[in-house]
Amino acid sequence: MLRGLVDDAGLFPPTELRMVPAVERHRSDRIVAHPMLTHRFLCPVSRWEELRGRLGDGDHIDVGLILDTEAGLSGELPPTDPRIGVSHYELRVRPGDLSNVADFHRSGARGEAPRSVYFEPERGPDWLDAVRSLAGVRPLGAKVRCGGVHESAFPTVEELADFVLTCVRNGVPFKATAGLHHAVRRTDPTTGFIHHGYLNLLLAAAIAVDAGGEDDVRTVLSLTDEQRLVRAFSEVTPQVADHCRRLFVSYGSCSTRDPVADAQRLGLETE
Repeated sequence: MLRGLVDDAGLFPPTELRMVPAVERHRSDRIVAHPMLTHRFLCPVSRWEELRGRLGDGDHIDVGLILDTEAGLSGELPPTDPRIGVSHYELRVRPGDLSNVADFHRSGARGEAPRSVYFEPERGPDWLDAVRSLAGVRPLGAKVRCGGVHESAFPTVEELADFVLTCVRNGVPFKATAGLHHAVRRTDPTTGFIHHGYLNLLLAAAIAVDAGGEDDVRTVLSLTDEQRLVRAFSEVTPQVADHCRRLFVSYGSCSTRDPVADAQRLGLETE
């Protein structure tokens, strides 16, 4: 359940490292090779040239490319670099646009098969309809934002539960981002914002996979009892865990230390 869970989002808030320390930290993480980390470096396309300029001749880095420019959103990709392997793309979209993308993909008019692309629909009245439109159109998937620098960026338990259930019931792979530094739901002592826990989210996906209903998923997302969550985590069967992780692909964390430290503190095995 924990293996290959955490993407490196060190360039993003609140850590927001400069490129040099971000790349250096990523190199160190690859050497340590902790199994919770995906060793994918999330990089905005707007900083592609900056990344290239910080890599040596012998470097290789796997990148999840965030399409944050007008050119990127229109399908114009940066020049290739043999030192950089692009694993997937991520971008924000309006719900109506995502439905159009899914229809285009489903029509077979797209040409060669793309890499995996994870679309983050804006939360609103139609956002779950947009997620449903991705059913059966892999390698396209969904993305959910679980936090940010403003309280409005944090989805409610109900919104997050609905997203997870929609993805699971429609077989849509998904990623998460922001706010999931720690394992268990908590209140940040500095901002007062309530953060979702990555363990809560993992278990919510597992419960949804195991035919759990809306109340069950909401309950586990709301839990703050660490030991109760750990006990529930230990009861997930290998079959459910495998299915869960084929859908819940990974999440981006600006800290690559805190998620690992929390798992170790809770006695969760990742080997």
